[in-house]
Amino acid sequence: MKNKKVLIIGGNGFIGKNLAVWLAQRPDYEIFSFDLARPVEEVPGITYLEGDFFDDHVLKKNIKGMDMVIHSLSTVNPGNSNDKYMQGYGRDFLQTVNLCGMLIEQNTNMIFLSSGGTVYGVQEEQPILENALPVPINHYGSVKLCIESVIRTFNTQLHTKMRIARISNPFGPGQDYHKGVGFVDAAIKKMLNEETLEIWGDGENVRDYIYIEDVCKMLEALIDYDGNEEVFNLSSNEGISQNMVIDILRNLNGGLNVVYKDARSVDVKRIVLDNSKIRKIYHGKIRSFEEGLKEYYHFLIAD
Repeated sequence: MKNKKVLIIGGNGFIGKNLAVWLAQRPDYEIFSFDLARPVEEVPGITYLEGDFFDDHVLKKNIKGMDMVIHSLSTVNPGNSNDKYMQGYGRDFLQTVNLCGMLIEQNTNMIFLSSGGTVYGVQEEQPILENALPVPINHYGSVKLCIESVIRTFNTQLHTKMRIARISNPFGPGQDYHKGVGFVDAAIKKMLNEETLEIWGDGENVRDYIYIEDVCKMLEALIDYDGNEEVFNLSSNEGISQNMVIDILRNLNGGLNVVYKDARSVDVKRIVLDNSKIRKIYHGKIRSFEEGLKEYYHFLIAD
């Protein structure tokens, strides 16, 4: 049986890079990482492809012959999307629709990495199930939801099996909070550098943080999945406030300076995602938040 060729679009990103490294351990997979430039450090066992996702000719050339495409590229983030909304809709959304058409034409499947943190918006019932009505409060979540809608329409019309992975709040090695996301990453690094951590609001915003390796394991299970479910929450099912993150870090290290600022309109107060659906196909361990935080902390101080 031939190896499964898996292409990760956005392979230099936080999730893409970790996923490529994790999947490269599989002897029955051939892993291809596609991004605008080759990474500074290349990992053995991964084939790196260089090119512009928004160039149709380049995109078509690089997806050719693939058995599975993981789409993890985004040019906007939750913090800047309300200013750069036309970039999100005019580039990310339209080119992803274009990608779907190309993949359907060559009979290649796809997993789209959506956002569990921003797609759902404000929800009364927690943890949030996949069938909750999404009401995103920023354009990042809205762009993701638009893409999801197109995928589901293709699945309905053409009986394709493209999947949607709504990932909660991943953290761990390779993350860079300077890119606009990553509260846990910011908190640990600012503590280690003896810098002040800024929090927008009172620190009681609750998120569903999940360690990046656990996300990769769940995505691996989705690659192998052949059922009919479309949308999966990839989460820890555990609600952790920003103040709880700070308390755990202070117990680890002893010091972290924090300043509280006015709350932002783009931030939802509480998001915890129900992970019972992905648990039916992924049967491995999911780290508790405290386990993951300690693991990442020790990784950083050893680096």
